[in-house]
Amino acid sequence: MTDTSTEPEENLDDSSAPLIEHLAELRTRLIRSVLAVVVGFLIAFAFSRPILNFLAEPIADILKERGSDPRLIFTAPEEQFFTQVRIAFIAGLGLAFPVVAHQLWRFVAPGLYRNEKNAFLPFIFASPFLFFLGAAFAHYVVTPLAMRFFIGFGDIVPSIAAMIGAADAPVDAIEDANNVAEGELATVFLGSVRETLNISLKFIFAFGLCFQLPVLLTLLGKAGLVSAQGLRDVRKYAVISILILAALVTPPDVVTQLILFSVVYGLYEMSIWLVVWVEKKRRDDLKAQGLWDEEDDEGDLD
Repeated sequence: MTDTSTEPEENLDDSSAPLIEHLAELRTRLIRSVLAVVVGFLIAFAFSRPILNFLAEPIADILKERGSDPRLIFTAPEEQFFTQVRIAFIAGLGLAFPVVAHQLWRFVAPGLYRNEKNAFLPFIFASPFLFFLGAAFAHYVVTPLAMRFFIGFGDIVPSIAAMIGAADAPVDAIEDANNVAEGELATVFLGSVRETLNISLKFIFAFGLCFQLPVLLTLLGKAGLVSAQGLRDVRKYAVISILILAALVTPPDVVTQLILFSVVYGLYEMSIWLVVWVEKKRRDDLKAQGLWDEEDDEGDLD
């Protein structure tokens, strides 16, 4: 009688070799990615103060407009340091993204067909571009509007000696200074470095992620999980969802909410046309291979 008990073990040994190789490959890619992030962090930390000044520009400009001292404060000895560490880490991730994306691609690419590589590769470049586009929109448009709205509720009290009698001083600033001089209660905005940075980064990440909508829906369209007609059918639900999103991530300011809604809804409509292009390209490829059923043209997209 033949002993077959060793066959499963042999098969297991044969199948475990590729798994070990994949794990070793994954470890190598992860180590290189972590080293890239560390190097990016060290480079960004050397420039963390200029980056902080850049992120604080919107609120500094608003304070100058209102005649206040355009400076932020820190309320704990370690706040300034850890704020710069946080900025350096985020900026380091951005600097290391090309290396991390390359390592991810080198790990995934061997398991993809040629057409899958050609379909997936453009999105690696489109995703960071759209994220930085959304971040720039948040920094230059949304953050100034939000800061102006929030600070507008407080009385910005400038230096009395500097403001009273100044010919080019804003009227509101002079009135605030006179009120303080007369002993009336007034509030002073002393912006914290950490809190101000938190607001700016929230807007940057929120809009950066919102700008990923075309990439996400186009990938789902390539995978056949969504269709252009399906996106059109749920358009009214998308409008409601975008309105809710605008109300959650922006201040209670109608102008800011309308801006966010217009941008995200425009990205949604752009995504529909990208899915249309994906479907037409897939249809043309199937026709070229003789695999397309001509009866399906009746339900084809316009």
